[in-house]
Amino acid sequence: MTRRTLTVRRTQYRTRAPLALRRGRPVAEDNPGDTPSAPTAESLRAAVRQRHRQLYGLRGGERAGLPIGTERDQASGGQVAQGMSEPRLLTLPAPPFAVRMLNRLSYGATPTTLAEFNALGGDDRQRLANYVDWQLDWNAIDDSAVENRLAGAGYTTLGKSLPQLWADHVAPDPDYAIRMRPANEVQRAAFVRAVYSRRQLREVLVNFWHDHFNVLVTEFSAGPLFPHYTRDVIRANAKGNFRTLLEAVATSTSMLYFLDNINNSRSGPNENWARELLELHTLGAENYLGFTDPFQVPPCPEDPSYPIGYTDIDVYETAAAFTGWSAKNGHWEFPAENDGTFVYRQSWHDAGPKFLLGRMLYPEQPALKDGRDVLDRLASHPRVAKFICRKLIRRFVTDTPRQALVESAAALFRANWQRPDQIEIVLRHILNSDDFINSWGWKNRRPFEATVAAMRALGQDWTLRVGHDKSDEFIWRMGFTGHMPYNWAAPNGYPDTGVAWSGANSLAMTWKLLNWLTETSEAGVPLSPIVATTRSGVPASQWTANTLVAFWCDRLLGYQPEPARRQVLVNFMAQNGDPASYLITDTDAWAINDLKRHYNHQRLRSLVSLILMSPEFMAR
Repeated sequence: MTRRTLTVRRTQYRTRAPLALRRGRPVAEDNPGDTPSAPTAESLRAAVRQRHRQLYGLRGGERAGLPIGTERDQASGGQVAQGMSEPRLLTLPAPPFAVRMLNRLSYGATPTTLAEFNALGGDDRQRLANYVDWQLDWNAIDDSAVENRLAGAGYTTLGKSLPQLWADHVAPDPDYAIRMRPANEVQRAAFVRAVYSRRQLREVLVNFWHDHFNVLVTEFSAGPLFPHYTRDVIRANAKGNFRTLLEAVATSTSMLYFLDNINNSRSGPNENWARELLELHTLGAENYLGFTDPFQVPPCPEDPSYPIGYTDIDVYETAAAFTGWSAKNGHWEFPAENDGTFVYRQSWHDAGPKFLLGRMLYPEQPALKDGRDVLDRLASHPRVAKFICRKLIRRFVTDTPRQALVESAAALFRANWQRPDQIEIVLRHILNSDDFINSWGWKNRRPFEATVAAMRALGQDWTLRVGHDKSDEFIWRMGFTGHMPYNWAAPNGYPDTGVAWSGANSLAMTWKLLNWLTETSEAGVPLSPIVATTRSGVPASQWTANTLVAFWCDRLLGYQPEPARRQVLVNFMAQNGDPASYLITDTDAWAINDLKRHYNHQRLRSLVSLILMSPEFMAR
């Protein structure tokens, strides 16, 4: 995961390859009819092993760490912080089925989405299956309202093509605010779409893939091109084919800059993209075998035609396979090519033979084939299938995925690895599984998810904008939670486990932002229409503490907390009045000597804030 630059210089291919190979003749293992002068497959393997010894000092059988083939951290999803106290278990009542499903398939249930869900079938399983099918067919869902909202709020860069972004925000070397406006718009549009889009499952899935293929939105070179990355790479392929998504990421100019492959050449190789491709995007660190002789890696038990994991040599060889994958950025060798689009530079490519992931790549292959062979090998690898499916289950179901669901999802992932709807098939399996249906409270909302869920439940009609004071204040406050969209500096993306977000700072800053949402107004109009919503939902003749608490718990949580916890909210709202009979007046007058009449509107907003801060709201 750490970004490292390969310092070992690979010997130029044409000075090290056998004469027959320098003439560009590939050698196939199953081609016994080659002329005697052509090297055999065995001699080629020997030549590659000799090169490994020369370049990397490998003597065979070496490996740091665990024994070859050992898997690690598969279930935990990462290291557990030491020195932390054991968490206290709080058992929460389960909300109605529709609420449980929507709080994981979307950014939070609302009265509208609950009605939509419950109208989709005669029983729970049928409603879930129909909802998943409806949401996965997201192109058929009219989402013009959210696009109109963005356009009306002054978003100007989200629809620009890659060459347009380059011409407007990079090539002329504009002021920083102009250069980074596309990045700022993508960040704020993430909130707008998460709150208002009817394609909710798409937005959740887009967020997942952004974390998986993380690019720092504020990075100086990647940021101006971020609309292309999120629109044409992530959003366009979120439910499609993983192999297609891999190549779209590999050829994205934002990723080329972020992981340094833009300057990866045979004269100056760089391993950053190659290492993260293997460690973060495909096989995962649990399948890393250290500095091992790649010829001695055991076969994968699920399919012996693949190695059980990857080695440091595989990283170096993968880096060589992607030499020449770059972008037209006005490089001094190609000053006329300067529109920001992907380009393959043959003169930069190491065309020599390579051995990686248990497969020989022969020399002088056609343009891009070395890299594409690597992507094919990874996309069809059984351990990649498990790694991706485990992460999907971790996102939608639980921090500790059940191995049986991982196995069944991975089998589908691999069996359909060449289908255009591969990801959709796997998702439908996970989201209709018993694990998904029966789970509740196994995941906590991260700060972004809690914030947009609150904005949805509160019925906001407020749009974040660029260059707008109230929006800037919101973004400033959001930054303190540690979960600004696409703003994770490391290449591994935001963590998706509860322990990562259970610290006091993350929770406190999230609570402060949620409270701000209930209290803040713009030009005299509340961002969250709490009083107006209460008036429309509860007749003035029923404004008792009991009724108000029940109304807002139903709206924000979808159910009533257990009695003892609910009573705390009732006591706060009632103050010194009778919670069942005293009518709280619809005023905000000062009455310090009678707290049941003191600042009633402010107390009502504080009640809403307390519910938003509760474990019941933060669970999903």
